[in-house]
Amino acid sequence: MQTLSYLWHAIQNPILYALPVFFATIAVEAAFYAREVRQERGKGYLAMDTRTSLTMGLGALVFMTAFKLATLVFFTFLWVRVAPWHIPANAWWSWVALAVVVDLAWYCNHRFSHRVRIGWAAHQAHHSSEYFNFGTALRQKWNPWSEAIFWLPLPLVGFEPWAIYTVFGANLVYQFFSHTETIGTLPRPVEFVFNTPSHHRVHHGSDDIYLDKNYGGILIIWDRMFGTFQAELHTPTYGLTKPVGTYNVFKLQYREYANIFRDVRRATTWRARLGYVFGPPGWEPRDNAAPKDVSVAVPAA
Repeated sequence: MQTLSYLWHAIQNPILYALPVFFATIAVEAAFYAREVRQERGKGYLAMDTRTSLTMGLGALVFMTAFKLATLVFFTFLWVRVAPWHIPANAWWSWVALAVVVDLAWYCNHRFSHRVRIGWAAHQAHHSSEYFNFGTALRQKWNPWSEAIFWLPLPLVGFEPWAIYTVFGANLVYQFFSHTETIGTLPRPVEFVFNTPSHHRVHHGSDDIYLDKNYGGILIIWDRMFGTFQAELHTPTYGLTKPVGTYNVFKLQYREYANIFRDVRRATTWRARLGYVFGPPGWEPRDNAAPKDVSVAVPAA
């Protein structure tokens, strides 16, 4: 009975209830751009780009649900059998603490996904659009495997697994609303503490000054604390440092995994093989003088 209760909690996720709001918000923003912006490249919505983002978002919802149900079993075992204590889920302070801890875990996972190539292989699909709008927010990865690594400590310190995923879902709902150019900068105290559209525009920029910046989910204070913060100085150039030039969702999701496989296969030493997998995107052995195509291997922030 407890297992069925946990599965029900996992299905009742904030993202599921937010989907109608997401689609309505996209429609309103698209209507605004259709009236206000018509010619400037990268502004507003492109039909093919938006269809690709929505397709990837719906696919991500399926993969995320399957992933959550699988890891929920393991996390529940850890929480029941290994955790030295259980943090009550019926206390308001536990939800506040969990929200902060989940956001920190998101920062760590997000930074990993940009700085370790095998993580970037999954995440780069989200950055592949040259447009920045609410539709882009739904252009999500189909390979959420790395998240389990960074959520793993949470059941071990006593947070209930279903509560972890509920808070994480709420975190993602918040992040949806940071994907827009229709909002400028917010009041300074808000910009100092929270991840805002201005901060997240920087994160999606492929300009050198914006690369690998602003990883925060809800809070931007992690970036300020750990030296990865960058204020928005000018309108970013969105997308990957070298555009992929395709709307094929399977190529967008899995092309970089194929690139990793190709590089590992041609490597002649174990150092090179490990470097191609666990080094930063674009990593090459020092003795490899040949230029490399890093069309999707170099993060676009």
